[in-house]
Amino acid sequence: MLTEANLAWRYCGNQIKLWREQAGVTREALVAESGYGLEYVKSMENGRRKPTGRLLLIADQMCGAGGKLVAAREFLKPEAHPQRSQEFMALEKDAVAIGSYEPLLVPGLLQTEKYMRTLISESCPLLADEVVEQRVAGRLKRQEALIERTTVMFSYVLYEATLRTLVGGRDTMKEQCQRLLACQQLRNVMIQVLPFGRACGVALNGPVTLLETADHEHYAFAEGQKTSALYADGDKASELSRVHGMIRMHALSPEDSSEFIRKVAEEL
Repeated sequence: MLTEANLAWRYCGNQIKLWREQAGVTREALVAESGYGLEYVKSMENGRRKPTGRLLLIADQMCGAGGKLVAAREFLKPEAHPQRSQEFMALEKDAVAIGSYEPLLVPGLLQTEKYMRTLISESCPLLADEVVEQRVAGRLKRQEALIERTTVMFSYVLYEATLRTLVGGRDTMKEQCQRLLACQQLRNVMIQVLPFGRACGVALNGPVTLLETADHEHYAFAEGQKTSALYADGDKASELSRVHGMIRMHALSPEDSSEFIRKVAEEL
């Protein structure tokens, strides 16, 4: 299945080929000027490899494209979010209420830069440095919603394991706990902790996020290792909403949760 990135590679590579042939520039001449191997350039023109900025610039100059090929670089930038979560991200931008439960990891909107950088950079398979930077920047951009969208209610339930799993080491987790306490002070953010031993039957089944839009449409988002599912109004969304409600019912109050987070931070 072709992703948007693959399609962008094919389109930009095909544009290089079309401009080159129209200008009467041979592939060998482009190879000589760019310094790339013949098969490498052929792969980029055919969309099997991502066309490089250098090749686009040289081809633009050699073919007299007037900047049209160079402009293609905007379509080749790494995506700020994984393909499988982009539909959810689009809905998140228009949500009036967001409720999230996480059993292992701090939710993206609450993460410190060190915490998120550790998670993203240790993805498997490993991501290129530019992809890591793009995704970190994308997540930091998303976090602005906590401050800017003051009428949106952000509600989070964190299983105790999210606080005790040493992502990035003790210092990073101590900083992360402080970040959670700071977010808790925002009037549109509520954070609750679910201690070990409570609601085990559903607490260990994985994360779930609930969204409500301005049109009162309800969605449930469930994410796993390499897959995710977005459910609209219906039996599955209703089921996950009840699961989230049960988990939240067993969680500590926001005030007790803040005290719990402080104690964990002191123990780190």
